[in-house]
Amino acid sequence: MIKEKLTKLNWFTICLFSFMGGIAWNIENMYFNTFLYNSVYANASEAAMAGSMAPTTAISRMVALSAIAAVLTTFLMGTLSDKMKNRKLFISVGYLLWGIVTAVFGFLTRDNIAALFGLTDEAKILTTTVWVVIVMDIVMTFMGSTSNDAAFNAWLTDITTPKIRPTMETALTFVGFLSVVTVMGVGSLAQSGTVSYQNFFLVLGLIVAVCGAAGLFLIKNPEKPQETNEPKSSYWADLFYGFRPSVIKDNSRLYLTLLAVGFSSVAYQVFFPYLLVYLQYVVIPDNGGESFITTSVIVTAVIVIIALIVSMVTLLKVSAKNKAAGLIPSAILMTAGLVLLSTTTNIHVVLIGVVPTLVGNLVMGIQLNAAIKDFIPDGKAGLFQGIRMIFTVLIPMVLGPALGDLACRNSAVTYLNEFGVETIVPSSSMFAYSAVISVFVLIPLFFLIKKGFKVEEK
Repeated sequence: MIKEKLTKLNWFTICLFSFMGGIAWNIENMYFNTFLYNSVYANASEAAMAGSMAPTTAISRMVALSAIAAVLTTFLMGTLSDKMKNRKLFISVGYLLWGIVTAVFGFLTRDNIAALFGLTDEAKILTTTVWVVIVMDIVMTFMGSTSNDAAFNAWLTDITTPKIRPTMETALTFVGFLSVVTVMGVGSLAQSGTVSYQNFFLVLGLIVAVCGAAGLFLIKNPEKPQETNEPKSSYWADLFYGFRPSVIKDNSRLYLTLLAVGFSSVAYQVFFPYLLVYLQYVVIPDNGGESFITTSVIVTAVIVIIALIVSMVTLLKVSAKNKAAGLIPSAILMTAGLVLLSTTTNIHVVLIGVVPTLVGNLVMGIQLNAAIKDFIPDGKAGLFQGIRMIFTVLIPMVLGPALGDLACRNSAVTYLNEFGVETIVPSSSMFAYSAVISVFVLIPLFFLIKKGFKVEEK
């Protein structure tokens, strides 16, 4: 029987591994992209650029292949962790290796790749370096998806009940937001050249690895469920369990929730992989360059932070009493914010547009992720992690960046690099594409609200 309250050790472990997992994922999702722009593609000659893929295309391919790797890994390792009944091993060892692979990234330079493969042609050196980065990103994703997506998320489902989960998801959201702020704070130093990318990846990667080692002592596997009279299924049968029509029919609320998360995630991934590059090469130059931080910008930022906190607290209180009353406004807020962001690069408007976009996305994420855990059949948490990843990672991270790349190419916004070569950069039109996708979130939400959210305590 799962207790109604989590122990202090469990709360500490949940927050620690959520924070460190957020560090690793945000390094990958945010700074591998700027790493390509500012390090791999930096100072590339016109011949090298002409003989290789465009940076936005490289980002799109990297994100898509990483997503495919994440889903396949979660299916294989999530099901295996269910069979072995040892989440602790998968989480701890996975985080340890995840951190080590992250630490290696800073050594992936054009000079090192040229020396390793004996290359002299500039175009081949650039292309090979880009593909090595993409392959290493896939390796990192395998480690992260094994430990975090498959095992850690299943462990959270194992040790919680529907009554606890909204509180836990709220805590995870704020911890995740803290990890984003931390990575952006340290990463901005790498992005500006104050700290080398090598040191950036090395230090944060080793910290994640230490967290994995600590997990061997902190994480406790949940008690094994009592044996039932149900016949034991094979690993391969369990692997495809979530695709059975009967399972989909019996768990329709779970799949409607996943569909809503899927549309929301696609909308988010249209712009997110390009966001920091957009800020660095478009928004900041359009607002006075390095001197863009003025008194009015600081005042606007403070007001935005206050509005963000008040809006989130209000919507979460409403959602706690009535999920429908919180989810629909959240979806509308996210769409409205994206429309606003698509209209201009003015820093004040961008900051204001962040409020509805972020509040809508975060509140929906909290409520829908809690609902996913509620609707997963008891004792089958690992079996459904792969299905969850199809909607939260595979479809969004393949389709979203491709739409973002299309938006950027159609807008044809460029900057001149050190060699005077025009390079495509993201544009505000990607937010318009994102807004269109976010409207579709309302469709599965409508049917989900009709079916209701109430579940029996497990």
